[in-house]
Amino acid sequence: MTLHAPMEVVNGETKLSRRSMLQRVAWMSAAAAFPCLPEVAAADVSPVMARLSTYMSEARNRDLPDDVIEKAKHHILDTFAAMVSGSELPPGRAALKFARSYGGEKVATIVCSNILCGPMEAALVNGVLAHSDETDDAHSPTLSHPGCAVVPAALGVGEQFGISGTQFLRAVVLGYDVGTRVVLTMGGPAVQSEMHRSGHSIAGIFGAAAAAGCTVGLNTQQMRWVLDYTAQQSSGIAAWQRDTEHIEKGFVYAGMPARGGVTSALLVQSGWTGVDDFLSGADNFLLAYAPQADPAGLVEKLGERYEVTQTDIKKWTVGAPIQAPLDALQNLLKRRSFDADQVQQVVVRIGTTPAVVVNNREMPDICLQHMVAVMLLDKTSSFKAAHDKARMQDPAVLRQRAKVQLVGDAELERALPRREAIVEITLADGTKLSEHVVAVRGTPANPMPREEIVAKCRDLMAPVLGVATTASLRERTLALENLKNIRELRPLLQHS
Repeated sequence: MTLHAPMEVVNGETKLSRRSMLQRVAWMSAAAAFPCLPEVAAADVSPVMARLSTYMSEARNRDLPDDVIEKAKHHILDTFAAMVSGSELPPGRAALKFARSYGGEKVATIVCSNILCGPMEAALVNGVLAHSDETDDAHSPTLSHPGCAVVPAALGVGEQFGISGTQFLRAVVLGYDVGTRVVLTMGGPAVQSEMHRSGHSIAGIFGAAAAAGCTVGLNTQQMRWVLDYTAQQSSGIAAWQRDTEHIEKGFVYAGMPARGGVTSALLVQSGWTGVDDFLSGADNFLLAYAPQADPAGLVEKLGERYEVTQTDIKKWTVGAPIQAPLDALQNLLKRRSFDADQVQQVVVRIGTTPAVVVNNREMPDICLQHMVAVMLLDKTSSFKAAHDKARMQDPAVLRQRAKVQLVGDAELERALPRREAIVEITLADGTKLSEHVVAVRGTPANPMPREEIVAKCRDLMAPVLGVATTASLRERTLALENLKNIRELRPLLQHS
């Protein structure tokens, strides 16, 4: 197999650059790891691309382990709940307004509306609904949010092609596997912290494209072209952090990548061709985005480690860095009951990087000081409380908030991507309470059982859809393998 890598010219002679040599070694290592590749790869396709595209094309018909199926159902239900609850928040309302004014082909469901749009528009709008706030799932190793892009993409295309519930499940699982591996290969959280790109959107668009391509049933060659068109569309910069309304954030994390991934799949399905290997040759994806990356990471433990099982479901409907502190407060309240007015001081220690993200922010659900104050008063943190911006000016909340000190802790920073927190409370009588949360509730190390996820989703969906529809949607989602056509979910997801 011929491996094409960038060359450099020295004294009139063409030579491999050091970067090219390293990339070639990586490809050869990958080839050794997968010696039995099918004879479908073109001569200019690297072993990594051959393995990845073959795996993607076969996913639609590949059985999944029972525990992976169960976990995927949890994440799909959790994403549906995020879409439904997000429909009543400013980003969701803006997305629904766009859908109503845009029109388009009446093929795919717009959640919490009576609108039908084309699959690309539906993926965009439903994606923004799913990340209208901090309710959706999160993949700690990459800091990305896979579900809010992958599920809307698979749903929109799935409705167009009338796929079964089983095929929908397999497409979603593939999306989690591909999107997160791209960002892990690029460098994980460093994609944002050091490259200033949005790893959230990159994971989202590759995940959405893989899910949509699987939903359509593309072959191995077509999957390579899907990845190529997705690489061309991958974008997003970390400037979204300055968005105080969460609207641009919903677009960058979810709407844009969901739409882009669906676009890639539908272009190729309609007959478009492209570059066979976006990983190799001159000006390839990794040279442009992450020249230090080893492409073999894209196929590492593919089919053995399912990234949907490595993705968190949030217990609390707040930003990820606030999850552990709220867990710690709940644990302390269970051990010893105390009222907010008995508290003299609260010191919250989390990693230095996440501390910056949640320090005195304008939005209640990503403001740590505010959410700790709410937890002291309410003894819990509800969806309603986490999105009540007016309450940020409530004198009772402000009194408690003044007691909260956030500390960026270097030791806890070294524990990342594990989001640990230490909460230290001093009561008025001098009593000191402390709780160190290592494994956040809803993470793979401390998972939420089905009944706890169902309870969360019920609280998010019932106020919008009603109790009966919420129960039906929950039951159908948790039995997706029995659906002959994913369109059967439409009357349960819609809402006039």
